[in-house]
Amino acid sequence: MGANYRSALRGRSAAEFLAKLGIVEEESDETLYWLELISESSLAKPEVVEPLWKECNELLSIVVATINTTRRNQKASK
Repeated sequence: MGANYRSALRGRSAAEFLAKLGIVEEESDETLYWLELISESSLAKPEVVEPLWKECNELLSIVVATINTTRRNQKASK
């Protein structure tokens, strides 16, 4: 997620920025999936997984909000 976000920040256009943020969104969701599997299969204690899941979910919310704001700003500037 972090590497893809950093790459998005280096986007050469708003379209490229949005495309790369879409990858960040996908990677965040995939991370949540793996954390859920780890938790459900008891591979790690809930007190270890839950804070990671919460943090990842918060980051995903931030990324989605950024995508939505960027799209609104693009429409407003046209």
